[in-house]
This record gives sequence, structure tokens and C-alpha cells, in this order.
Amino acid sequence: MSRPRVAASPAPLFGGYQPLGGSFDEYFDSRGEPRPAVAAIVSGLDALGHEEFRRRHKLADTTFLRSGVTFSVYTDRGGTERIFPFDPIPRVVARPQWETVESGLVQRIRALNCFLADIYGEQRILAEDVVPRALVEGSAAYRPEMRGIRPPHGVYIHIGGIDLIRDADGTFTVLEDNVRTPSGVSYVLENRMMMKKVFPRIFGQAHVQGVEMYPTKLREAMAAVSPSPEGSRSVVLTPGPFNSAYFEHSFLARRMGCELVQGSDLFVENERVYAKTTLGPERVDVIYRRIDDDFLDPEAFRKDSMLGVPGLVRAYAAGNVALVNAIGNGVADDKGIYPYVPDMIRFYLSEEPMLAQVRTYVCARDEDRRYVLDHIGDLVIKPVNEAGGYGLLIGPKASRSERSEFKRRVAERPRNYIAQPLIELSTCPTWTKQGIAPRRVDLRPFVVTGSSSWVLPGGLTRVALVEGSYVVNSSQGGGAKDTWVADPESRS
Repeated sequence: MSRPRVAASPAPLFGGYQPLGGSFDEYFDSRGEPRPAVAAIVSGLDALGHEEFRRRHKLADTTFLRSGVTFSVYTDRGGTERIFPFDPIPRVVARPQWETVESGLVQRIRALNCFLADIYGEQRILAEDVVPRALVEGSAAYRPEMRGIRPPHGVYIHIGGIDLIRDADGTFTVLEDNVRTPSGVSYVLENRMMMKKVFPRIFGQAHVQGVEMYPTKLREAMAAVSPSPEGSRSVVLTPGPFNSAYFEHSFLARRMGCELVQGSDLFVENERVYAKTTLGPERVDVIYRRIDDDFLDPEAFRKDSMLGVPGLVRAYAAGNVALVNAIGNGVADDKGIYPYVPDMIRFYLSEEPMLAQVRTYVCARDEDRRYVLDHIGDLVIKPVNEAGGYGLLIGPKASRSERSEFKRRVAERPRNYIAQPLIELSTCPTWTKQGIAPRRVDLRPFVVTGSSSWVLPGGLTRVALVEGSYVVNSSQGGGAKDTWVADPESRS
């Protein structure tokens, strides 16, 4: 009688994985051992093997395709609409480390909010030359017409997206601030739902903090800043379906139970904002706007804008509507202002910064500019008001002609550029066509502020899917991972 055949165990998913030299690998230490926060997750994924993992990855992609989880790339000649690239190997942060990050993010948002209130008010920080007046007033995002206009309840930054990286020791460091209309949270929520579907057992055993409460927290924050004591009517204002983040606009409106409106759906009368409905005009008290300042009100800013609401700034100045986020916030995330945030924390809060940030050369300063021009091959040059990874120069990877061109640009318009050393971003194992390989990542946590501040556990991990790339933006070939704030010491 023949013996029953025993199925062979699948080859471990991480078998043969080699961390990238010179960077902090978030899964494995220098000996190749899993870090404590991910040990159980590595074991669970290894047990699946390559074939089963590939099957579940395909299931995730198919589900995203059918659900229409998309973003747009305006410069892509092959078509603008894309399915958002998703890597199903989670990025994991141990809960004790996250708690430190969380406190530092709240501190940073408090200081930035104080800064905005000050520069559009008394301007003490400029009078004392803690931040140079010329840098603030020379910022393309500074709105002098907002001076003396205080938003309801004094909150400027209702939603902040603070981009973080991990240095060679694994310490989280602030790379830049986003306090205009930071995007990406819808992908955080969609990615989490997907991970629960494709890896239910591994997810359940990891004791991951939830992210599903984000829409509720945002809706509560919007209600908290309403100028109306009788209650509030909130809407999400979108430029329309051709905007790159339209999926997110509609997703959040639906999850918050708010109406999704365009500029033509609103009007202003007697310095109050109303929505057009089938039952007649309905008062609007809070607008989560996803339209840039320039296009928000053709009476106040660009006269040719067809996206905004005529008279909206008058209603805002009268205190009759809250705008999430406030007009003029862009000066606070101007990359030329970023180096001064630690000084803001000390000036306004009388505290030391909890989070480090990257050494930054402000080309508007003579000494910094000379250094940048002399060392351009060693630095990353960034335009102060660009986003999405556009318009930058990675000096060590640039050609001689590219360096020469950027030297010319910096010399001609120094206020428009800052420079930073090339930081070796941390890496995470990522699924590629060739198997599991290390890819560079960053992290965008979201801070929601109404009567108090709340930090979404984890945030949007962006991953540079292109081998060797430092650019994680989706518009530049990047994708996303689910971010798990996990407690490896917890027991069911």
C-alpha cells in the first residue's frame, strides 16, 4: 500500500530577499533577521508562498479596477486615468515609536497654525526677525488680502499632511509640510479595506490600529469650526470630475455624509453662502474645498475662474462660512519657510521640536546660495511651490547639462529654490515582476484639527516602484502600501 503524498511547503515569500545597502530596511536588520515589529507578519507572509501571494495580489488589483480607485496624470499622452498602484506587503510601524511621531505632528501643526494666525495678524515673528519678512511676503502663496481676517474659531489648518522619511537609524524625520489641500487619505482607507480582504488572518493577528474613523473625525472637526451656533451644513467643493483627485473628493463626501458640489451649485447672498437644492436655497456653513486659492472666487482672485464661487471671500471675511483649509495657508508649506518651523515651535510654544527635519539650504540667503552653486552635484534642488515630484533636480544622478541648467535657474531666481542633501530613504520589501525587492518609501500622516487635533494612525505610505528611484509620487511612477501601526507585544 503506497503512502499518501504530502504536499510540499511553499517556498518562503522572503526567501532570497536582499536589503538595499546603505539604507534602513524596515523589515530586516543587518543580520537578515526580521525586526520585532514585523516578525509575525514575515512568518505569516512566508507561509503563503509566492503563488498564493501572487493570486491575492491579482485579486486586489482586480477589485481596485472594478471599484474605480483611480488617479489622473495630466502629462501622460497615453491617457490620464490610471488605477492606483498598490503593493500588498504592508509597511509596519511599532506602536511605541508611532506615539512619539504622533506627539511631534500635533506640536508641528500647532506651531504652523500659530504662524498663520500671526502673519495674517500682528506679525510678531516678522517684527522680531525670527522668520525673514522678505521670505514670507515674497512667497507666491502669501495672501496679503487675508490680513486681519480670522477664520472661525481661529483654525487655519483643519487637515495637515506632513511628509516623513526615516533616516539611516530608522528615526522619522520631517521632509515637508502640506497644509493647503493635502490629498491621499482616500487611498489609505481603500488600501486598509483591501488588506483586510486579502490577508484577514495576518491582519487580525497583528493588532493594527484602525483608520476607518477618519471621515467621522473630519466631519466632527468641520462641525467644531462652524460659525453657526444652530448647527452646520457642510459640503465638499470639487473642481469636477476631470481633477486628478476627484475620486477622493467623491469618496470623502460619501463617507462623511456631505453633499459633493461644484462652484455652480453654490451662490452668495448678503455675505452668506447657499446651496441650490430642489427645495430651494439651503445655508452652507462649512466648505471642505478642494480648489486652490487662485480659483476659489473670481471676484477676489483669478477673474477667469469658472470653478469657484463669486463672493465667497466676502462671506468668509464676514465670518459666515468656514473654509477647510483656510485661504493663504500655502505660505506655511512653502519650502523656503520649512527650515524655520523649529524656530516657530520655540517662538510660539516655548518647546523644543519633537521631530527632526532635513538640513535645508535656502537659496534666497547669499551664503546658502553660494554653497548650493558650488555643490550642486551633491544636493537635491527643489522649487519652493511645486509638488508631485515635478521640477526637482537630484544632483548626484543628474547630467552635467542638467546641473548647469539648474545653476542658471538658481542664480536667476534664488527665492524659488531650496536645496537639501540626498537623503537615503528607508526601504520596504515590495512585490515586483522579479519577485520581492527593496523599494524606497516615505509616509504622509494626516492631522485633523477642530476643537483639538487627532492624528490618523499611520497614513499614506508611498513607494518608489521604479528600481533605484527616490521619487515616490504616483504621478512619477510610485504606488502605495497600507501602513500598519501595530503592537507586537499585544496578545489576543
